[in-house]
Amino acid sequence: MKVITYSPLETKKLGELLAKEVLKTKNGNAVVVALEGNLGGGKTTFIQGFAEGLKLKNKITSPTFLIFRHYKLQTIRYKHFFHMDAYRIKKLSELEPLGFKKILSLPRSIVLIEWGERIKKALPKKTRWLEFRHGRKENERVIKFKI
Repeated sequence: MKVITYSPLETKKLGELLAKEVLKTKNGNAVVVALEGNLGGGKTTFIQGFAEGLKLKNKITSPTFLIFRHYKLQTIRYKHFFHMDAYRIKKLSELEPLGFKKILSLPRSIVLIEWGERIKKALPKKTRWLEFRHGRKENERVIKFKI
């Protein structure tokens, strides 16, 4: 499925809608959503909307230098939200000291990963993929769901 948004607000709203759908699902291990695309393609904006859909009050910024940010959720089905930025990951072995495998195995968790294509081989087969591309106009974004 492909969606075109015409402003950052629309991109956020799309993230919020997806979060509300994820919250309706029940899953054993973590729900993993990987985002790929160009710099400035709308990934962080989408995740900000996703966080709003999870009812997080925190301001969401990309964890480029921290790699991971962890937020506690107050929902019935999910207790943890992890926001990861894999931009600086050069080798998959760098994930081990971060506790990446443990995060992926945590029940009742949602993990969103910016630059997911950089660590594709380390992600579960059931990872949901979203591709972000610049559209024809300045604020236009083309978002492909590969779920």
